[in-house]
Amino acid sequence: MGIVILDFGSQYNQLIARRIRELGVYAEILPFTTAAHEIARRQPEGLILSGGPASVYQDGAPTPDAALLELNVPVLGICYGMQWLVHQAGGTVSPARKREFGRANLTHAAPEHPLLAEIPACSQVWMSHGDHVEVLPAGYLALAESDNALAMMAHDSARRYGVQFHPEVTHSLYGTQLLRNFVLNICQAETNWTMQHYITQTVESIRAKVGAQRVILGLSGGVDSSVAARLIHEAIGSQLTCIFVDTGLLRKDESTQVIQTYGQHFQMDIRLIDASDKFLGALAGVSDPEAKRKIIGQAFVEVFQDAAAEIPDAAFLGQGTIYPDVIESVSVNGPSATIKSHHNVGGLPETLHLQLLEPLRELFKDEVRAVGRELGIPADLIDRHPFPGPGLGIRIPGEVTRDKADILREADAIFIEELRAADLYHRVGQAFVVLLPVKSVGVMGDARTYEYTAVLRCVDTSDFMTATWSRLPYEFLERVSNRIINEVRGINRLTYDISSKPPATVEWE
Repeated sequence: MGIVILDFGSQYNQLIARRIRELGVYAEILPFTTAAHEIARRQPEGLILSGGPASVYQDGAPTPDAALLELNVPVLGICYGMQWLVHQAGGTVSPARKREFGRANLTHAAPEHPLLAEIPACSQVWMSHGDHVEVLPAGYLALAESDNALAMMAHDSARRYGVQFHPEVTHSLYGTQLLRNFVLNICQAETNWTMQHYITQTVESIRAKVGAQRVILGLSGGVDSSVAARLIHEAIGSQLTCIFVDTGLLRKDESTQVIQTYGQHFQMDIRLIDASDKFLGALAGVSDPEAKRKIIGQAFVEVFQDAAAEIPDAAFLGQGTIYPDVIESVSVNGPSATIKSHHNVGGLPETLHLQLLEPLRELFKDEVRAVGRELGIPADLIDRHPFPGPGLGIRIPGEVTRDKADILREADAIFIEELRAADLYHRVGQAFVVLLPVKSVGVMGDARTYEYTAVLRCVDTSDFMTATWSRLPYEFLERVSNRIINEVRGINRLTYDISSKPPATVEWE
């Protein structure tokens, strides 16, 4: 069925699946606690052990079912996964005298090894480790090293391999080639993963699961909810009712565009609910970002409870949950460290009496867009930048008010308009404005002002797991600043966020 990836807690483990899927091979992520017989039931063609924050020699370190090594499939350990292979086989893993975090140089002298095919003798990789392999177990050979650690190993007769670096991140320049070598050459996995195949399977699955029942879905106009709606609509047609909730935290003119595009063009059943008073009232006086997310999520569920009561035969709640939502919402015992919670992840209250339907839960953002294109969603909609479920509520640090949301809406619209006019919008991954709870003195005409500071956020990314800040032209930034300060009452100062992910996140909250 492809490649099984065991999750030991790495923030990058979803990237491993994404890189493998780009090769046309299905990849599935399972908790490290998954029993070997459960893995065997999936008939994988290879197994990858992800990285993780723990040390293999400490009490309580994540330990998988050792029987997985008896499945007679190739195994690749990445970072912690490599160290576990060493530790369980009797080798030595110890704290590194010099830790490695970030870019490092990989050197090898084994071009003939299948894992190193078409990889230069010297290349850049991305390290993130405080431990290192000190002594290899019997049967293993060192294939490569960095300046400070053994970086690759192989036990060819057992078909077990390990890399200390992270080939899944783009900073490892030949990381994709290494994964290709493992997946296609060593595992000889079947290349049958395509978005059209995914659509066909998912449509059949939705029809079988839903039957003659009705699905309601929150359609925000964002890429994820829109593609989820089209996919469900493709499967069950008029059995889908889309609920568009105006939370008071949406982009400028969002409701008009959604109704025109999906209601009229795609002929979906869409019901508009203006719940802005409810959301903004619940957020009054709340500043903590996690509290705001949970309040928005709870209000969203309550609105749907009311909507569901008016649709007696509704049995499912459709959501546009995607892989990055899931991985960033799993607790450290899950095992990945929690970064932030998402309002559309984690289950629904029993009182809602709706089953969850998440047709995009296994897809990355670029795969979601590919599905949308296959389903005929226009390019100008499918290529829109991501918009978070909590909306402007997490782009207004501190208390959220209607006045702040209105100010931010106008500023954000100007930024996006200028990006499109400069032919920059599709060259960056995501762009938006943040309204800070900070006021500063300014001068407009001959009058003193005391107004808010706003931040332009623009990042380049291919997967949204990592991102770098966009190098926008100074002249462009100056034009945007002038327009926002001149046209948006309430803002008199603009700054530009030059933080990358990691260590920052794309969103501010």
